Amino acid sequence: MRILISTDTYPPDLSGSSFFTYRLATGLAELGHDVHVVCASDSGPRKDVPEDGVRMHRLRSVPLVIHPTVRFVPPVGVPRALRGLVAELMPDVLHTQDHFTIGRAAMAAARRHGIPVVATNHFMPDNLLPYLPGWLHRPVKSVAWHDFRRIYARADHLTTPTQAAADLLARYGFGRYVEPVSCGVDFGRFHPSERPKVVARKEFHLPDVPTIAFVGRLDAEKRLDEVIRALPGVPAQFVLAGRGVRRFELERLAHRTGVADRVFFLGYVPDAQLPLVYAAADVFVMPGIAELQSIATLEAMASGLPVVAADAVALPHLVRPGENGFLFTSGDVDGLAAALNRVLSSEHERARMAEASHAMARSHDATRTVTRFEEIYRGVLSGLKR
Repeated sequence: MRILISTDTYPPDLSGSSFFTYRLATGLAELGHDVHVVCASDSGPRKDVPEDGVRMHRLRSVPLVIHPTVRFVPPVGVPRALRGLVAELMPDVLHTQDHFTIGRAAMAAARRHGIPVVATNHFMPDNLLPYLPGWLHRPVKSVAWHDFRRIYARADHLTTPTQAAADLLARYGFGRYVEPVSCGVDFGRFHPSERPKVVARKEFHLPDVPTIAFVGRLDAEKRLDEVIRALPGVPAQFVLAGRGVRRFELERLAHRTGVADRVFFLGYVPDAQLPLVYAAADVFVMPGIAELQSIATLEAMASGLPVVAADAVALPHLVRPGENGFLFTSGDVDGLAAALNRVLSSEHERARMAEASHAMARSHDATRTVTRFEEIYRGVLSGLKR
């Protein structure tokens, strides 16, 4: 099949959606499909280049004002660009990852030619609200959900990463069936490490002491301040792999809290080294409140780590309290500290939880995800809604 994937975020952007889209595109290409991705330029100017077996169509972009680590494609000219691209490629199917600037233009262009559309949702307004004044939260949330319903109602088949995410869409008035399809995790890369933790820690110049790890964007909705506030009561170091707009604020908080000597910011960690971050850790923490799945949590589980996560949105689907980790109520710093201490206090319990995490992650193998999307594409091509 010739498949066109449209997305407003793609590597080197750092987000679960961008990583998922990259793995899906390259996975489909490895199976012999002719895969094209239209997304924001990583450098500014428009360019059409091959990357990792995928033909990239990168549109002119600028930094997003409220989130400068993300590049944004100004809407002027995008509908025309997508009409031209779709007419040139005439893909068998369009798979859009969002309903923003590029996604909605791609969907409109596909409909002009009768090309079936598969749409996946990775978005919830809570990802955006922390960057806006409080008085705007309610109206922006209302408008955002209305816009989502209006655009995605036109797709032929809809997916989202988890059943919790599908339930969220129904709760906000989306009346169509939405199929949960996991973002998946690459077990070829993420698995329990055979190297001792001390060796993995040396790779990042970390002390050989109990280690809590986080991987992802250092942004407001991740609630990383709660982990730093909990750290005075937890005998461990906290390692953060990623970049984001809240890094300097978190660094200042670590100094004010008196734990700066136990908080390590690794910055951007290249994809090839990411498994080492998990190998260096004893427990993974995910305090975010806007996770429709959390690919980083899945990677940690596949790597054999217990997980302490916020009891919010889809994270309870990944963490079974007492089995592979613990949940805590967002904002309850003492509860977070207690959960981390329960994991760190017993090597035997950590080993048991590590095995449970790895076993639970098995059902999210990325090869199943790619295979399911192949089936969905063929289904919409044959006129079936599966």
